[in-house]
Amino acid sequence: MNVIFAVIFLAAAIVFLVHDPEGFLPAMLAGGQKAATVCFALLASYCVWLGFFKVLEKSGLSERLARGLYPAARRLFRSQDRQALALACQNIAANLLGLPGAPTPPGVAATQKFLAAGNDYAADMLFVLNATSLQLLPTTVIALRAAAGSSSPADILAPTLLATLVSTLAGAALVILTRRRA
Repeated sequence: MNVIFAVIFLAAAIVFLVHDPEGFLPAMLAGGQKAATVCFALLASYCVWLGFFKVLEKSGLSERLARGLYPAARRLFRSQDRQALALACQNIAANLLGLPGAPTPPGVAATQKFLAAGNDYAADMLFVLNATSLQLLPTTVIALRAAAGSSSPADILAPTLLATLVSTLAGAALVILTRRRA
């Protein structure tokens, strides 16, 4: 993939240099400045939300949320492994809150536990739920829109909720249907 991006960049740079040699360097510098601005905005957003999730963890609220999700998760993942289900619930809760990066560690640990127990269905379901990622609060997209100067960066809440709800329900239904036949 890096090779493809490098070829595309080099081709675009050559075309730009041929058509507007004086504008090449200013355009590159402006693009770099814009990229740095977006990176710092995302970094700030990640710091805030990861800190928020750490506070939820330390206060025990994430554990309570995971316990609240446990009965549904037990049926959804078809598992009795409390530790794996708790990790899966933490993963889902972090995804629901749109916390970037936070769902990955509990998701990987839950998947490892499901696979170690021979529960491929639960691992598949968790993978699909992560890929479709129902978002109640899409913090990364809101941060990107704010960094790009959007006058209403949170206008995407309802469309994002609707799109991720449909994709999550469709993905979960497909896992259930395909695993019944297997």
